Amino acid sequence: MRRLVIIPTYNEKENVSAMIDKIFSLPGAFELLIIDDGSPDGTAAIVRERQQEFPARLHLIERAGKQGLGTAYLTGFRWGLEQGFDSLCEMDCDFSHNPDDLPRLFDAVEQGSDVAIGSRYVKGVNVVNWPMSRLLLSYFASKYVRTVTRMPVHDATAGFVCYSRRALETIDLDNIRMKGYGFQIEMKYTAWRLGLRLEEVSIVFVDRQEGTSKMSGGIFGEAFFGVMGLPWRKIRKKS
Repeated sequence: MRRLVIIPTYNEKENVSAMIDKIFSLPGAFELLIIDDGSPDGTAAIVRERQQEFPARLHLIERAGKQGLGTAYLTGFRWGLEQGFDSLCEMDCDFSHNPDDLPRLFDAVEQGSDVAIGSRYVKGVNVVNWPMSRLLLSYFASKYVRTVTRMPVHDATAGFVCYSRRALETIDLDNIRMKGYGFQIEMKYTAWRLGLRLEEVSIVFVDRQEGTSKMSGGIFGEAFFGVMGLPWRKIRKKS
C-alpha cells in the first residue's frame, strides 16, 4: 500500500524541516508532498534542499501566490491519484496535528474506512493551548454543521483527514467549491452523501508553537454560509 502525506505551506520555515524529519522517522513507507503557495519566507527553498536527502520520498509543488487551502489539497489529491497512491492523508505543517497519529489514520483506511477523520471531539474535547473563544467557535461550528446537514460527524471542520483512493475517485473533485476551511466540511459531507464510510479517530490537537495562524474572518464566513447550501446541493459520483 502506497501512502502519501499532503501538506500545504505558506510561510512555514520554522516548521517544515522538522516536520519532514518527523514524518520520515515514522514506521511505514510514507511519501510526503509539500504544496507551497509562493512563501516569501523561503519555505520552498528549504524543501528543495531537503529533497537531496530524500529524492524518492519528498515531493514539492510550487504555486504562484496564495490560492486557498482547498485548491492546494485538490492539487495534491489529483497528483497523488496520478502517481498511484492507495491512501492520501492531509495535515497541517505546524505540528497542531501530531504526525504520530498518521499510522492510525492510514490503518483505519486500509482496514475498510473510506475517510478517516482525526477528530478532536469524538471523545470529549481534546484540544490543548487554544484560547477559550477559539475552542468554543470550533466546537460549536461542528455542532452547527451537524444540525444543518445531519451528517453524523463530531468534528466536521477537522483538517487531519485520510482518504482512500476509492473515496477520491468517487468524489467529483471538480465540483468541490469551497476554498478555505469550508473545504474540509464539503469534502466530508460529499463523501457521506455518496455513501462512503466515514470513521472518526480520536486525536489530541495542540495549537501551533511556531509561525502564525492562517485563519481569517473571510475563511470563517465562507464556511458558515456555504454549509447552509450543502443540503440542497446535487451530489453525484464522478463519472
